Amino acid sequence: MNKTAVRILLVILVLILVWAVVNAFNNINDNIRSAIQPLQQINGELSTQVAELLHPTPTILPDPVTIVHEVRSLARLETIQYTVEKVITAEVNQGLFGPLFGDKLLFVAHGIVIAGVDLEKLDPEDLAVKDDVLYVRLPQAEVFSATLDNQKSYVYDRDTGLLTKGDVNLETAARQAAEEEIRKAAIEDGILDLAQGNAETYLSRLFRALGFPEVIFNP
Repeated sequence: MNKTAVRILLVILVLILVWAVVNAFNNINDNIRSAIQPLQQINGELSTQVAELLHPTPTILPDPVTIVHEVRSLARLETIQYTVEKVITAEVNQGLFGPLFGDKLLFVAHGIVIAGVDLEKLDPEDLAVKDDVLYVRLPQAEVFSATLDNQKSYVYDRDTGLLTKGDVNLETAARQAAEEEIRKAAIEDGILDLAQGNAETYLSRLFRALGFPEVIFNP
């Protein structure tokens, strides 16, 4: 066998050897990937479970039984709405042992106050017609509701003592106080006067549309 034939044979053998090594390496990679894939899947599932444990999604389960205690007809003319923001400080045990047993929070309350006139309180004698003039005595304006917007209200800061986990009822007390403070703030700002004026303006247009050329509201 001449040298050229030997060289060709050696090249063929080397190519066969290289192919065998590459094929074996690919098989090893496939086996490794097959072995790692279940571990990666388990790791992903474990990470998801840990995330759900640290940041759980609340589950709301309403009772299927509904009890209606009262049904009452209303004739309320809502004439104004106030949006009020108020900062409330609630605290307990703020004396000498406050650093140990105290609890204090700042609550930012965002609420809505609605006022108007209850037309159910309007009696027949409160309406009188004389010389084509309609005389009306409206009930006094009142606050119908003062409620918190829970999506916009929040605890801004809370400071508890070293030896206490805090008063579980403190935020509830702050929310209750916030509703009353929002109501008082709206009244102090003149919501009732505006509600009364808006009611007279609205009813005046209504009565004129019904054919009364002049409407006078008595105090």
